[in-house]
Amino acid sequence: MGDLVNLKQVKKRIAREEAAKQSETNRARFGRTKNERSRDELQSKRDSDVLDQHHIDDRTPA
Repeated sequence: MGDLVNLKQVKKRIAREEAAKQSETNRARFGRTKNERSRDELQSKRDSDVLDQHHIDDRTPA
């Protein structure tokens, strides 16, 4: 005689495994911490400010 299987438990286990696969995929795609994002944003702002400071105005004084 075969083993008894609770179908609710099997369905839940399968759903958990699929969710784990999906979360692993999402971590690979979007896996940056808030700290890393804010650091990159700050660095980008600093780079932009430095570039603006070295901008030469083409206007001639009147």
